[in-house]
Amino acid sequence: MSFLTLTDLSKSYGTLHAVADFDLSVEKGEFVSLLGPSGCGKTTTLQMIAGFIDVTRGRIALDGKDITHVKPNKRGLGVVFQSYALFAHMTVAENVSFGLEMRGVAKAERAGRIRDALGLVRLDKLGERFPRELSGGQRQRVALARALVIEPPVLLLDEPMSNLDAKLREDMQFELRAIQRKVGTTTVMVTHDQAEALSISDRVVVMEAGRITQVDTPYRAYERPQTHFVSQFLGKANMLPGVVVHAAGDRIRIDLGHDLSETRDASHGPCAQRPLGLGDAVTLCIRPEKLRLCAPDAGRLSARVSSRFFLGSQWLYRVDSALGDMLVCCQNEGGEPFSEGDAVGVDWASDAVRFIEKDVRHAH
Repeated sequence: MSFLTLTDLSKSYGTLHAVADFDLSVEKGEFVSLLGPSGCGKTTTLQMIAGFIDVTRGRIALDGKDITHVKPNKRGLGVVFQSYALFAHMTVAENVSFGLEMRGVAKAERAGRIRDALGLVRLDKLGERFPRELSGGQRQRVALARALVIEPPVLLLDEPMSNLDAKLREDMQFELRAIQRKVGTTTVMVTHDQAEALSISDRVVVMEAGRITQVDTPYRAYERPQTHFVSQFLGKANMLPGVVVHAAGDRIRIDLGHDLSETRDASHGPCAQRPLGLGDAVTLCIRPEKLRLCAPDAGRLSARVSSRFFLGSQWLYRVDSALGDMLVCCQNEGGEPFSEGDAVGVDWASDAVRFIEKDVRHAH
């Protein structure tokens, strides 16, 4: 049985459905991220789990017990807010101690648990400082220590790294994951940052307009997006319209026009759920890093570089081709890059292509 289970969880404000028919099972010790754009319902979902928002319909169960209508302070969950919500008039140690005091933990035991929690987040020498004397990353770790010191069954993180600068944010992502693995606390994190969710989660829950569109491991969600929305929200994607011109057994052939076609395994896409027939419209998804630029007379089609962007470790090219505007991402290997206006060829391996039925993006 799953450790945390959300069944048909919904939240409505009049006619507005902020979250609808949300079903998710989280295993003990798992790190799951709720990922989606602003307004998709991810924070509302997290706040329903925490008990800060009443549930309109559905059920929340923790370790087999129904906690749907249990008061927040009785759920025993650890929460790290986007703002960290530290008490400015308290020292680091006092902030971490607060939850233990509220639970009536004896002073001697508190001291040991505070010491362990601050050691876990590498702040054991800063216990007497005040939040204003800390950096953003240090304040984030204090909030994490305060949430973990109560030994919660579930840790809830609401955009915990959104206030950090880019470099520190990346460092803290891996530190957070290392701490979570060491402690083994079941964790649900809300984020709109795709790289953050993909890099540290066991599974990602991609949300759109209050509903789940895909639940998968980060690698599978990126490599095998099930909808148009997921393919474009998780990284960059070239979306190419095509028509099924042959369907036999597990293989289908898709005509892209311009004398281009792709043969795909029918078990790796929407047709695994609903058979595709001749004339059905599909969209092919090809990630920019799966494309390769070559000589103009080589590759599958000819194109011309319309713009280029230097990303340090990579070059991102926008090319104009017979299939339309395409993005190509190439590793920076130190050689001379293509210039704007250069004629190029574009090539890709057949197994780099994913297909999505055009109408899947509207289905929930």
